[in-house]
Amino acid sequence: MTGLRYVYAVCRPYGKPLQAQLTGVGGDPPRLLAHRGLVAVVSHVDEADFAEDPLRAHLEDLDWLTAVARAHQGVIDALTTVTSPLPLRLGTVFRDDSGVRTMMEAREESFLRTLDRLDGRVEWGVKVYVEAEPEPAASATPAPKPASGRDYLRQRRMRTKSQDDLWQRAESFATRLHDTLSGAAEDSRLHAPQNPTLSGASGRNVLNAAYLVPRVKSEEFVEKVDRTKDGTPGIRVQLTGPWAAYSFAGEEIAEEEGS
Repeated sequence: MTGLRYVYAVCRPYGKPLQAQLTGVGGDPPRLLAHRGLVAVVSHVDEADFAEDPLRAHLEDLDWLTAVARAHQGVIDALTTVTSPLPLRLGTVFRDDSGVRTMMEAREESFLRTLDRLDGRVEWGVKVYVEAEPEPAASATPAPKPASGRDYLRQRRMRTKSQDDLWQRAESFATRLHDTLSGAAEDSRLHAPQNPTLSGASGRNVLNAAYLVPRVKSEEFVEKVDRTKDGTPGIRVQLTGPWAAYSFAGEEIAEEEGS
């Protein structure tokens, strides 16, 4: 079959088959491309969409990008059930099988070292949000209507102070939570807070962290997150995973079509 080669991940050879009906980017089923002690998981994609110029244009199309990201993640998720993959960057494309093998050979030592570190491990994500307004207590009564402009300003200052206090509590809690979870993980990464406009999540993101955890200790890690959740109204903890260890892959494959 002709077309460019879209690469999802690199891993060591594994024995368990992927899901029979699994399809990847562009609807093409992923296949394995072996080279020495490594395996690349690839699909054929259309040059009209994934050559350098059209790909650059497509990256500005949110609907197209979302569909590709969903298909990419579906393959990574399937791989994570049978092995510990080293996921590559979304949109990693080569001209042909030879280009993929050349990439694996050039990075063989680095890939093997990283795969050794990720073997048997998964990534868990933890986010802490503080809501824009504190959630009122069940017994709270409506605030009295301000009797004057001075009264209005006083109430506004009180609301601002309450919100500032909540944010400070959330940030202190997030710091303690990260310290606790880092001690329960083999490695951790702090990411920049998410932009709510892009993520769609409500509230202000004060912690956006990833943790590398042995798969066999995942249940223990999840229980630790549950035990350390803060009960303060307006502070929310979100746990996601287990994922392939994107945050710990340490590889940014920049080559695209033409490599």
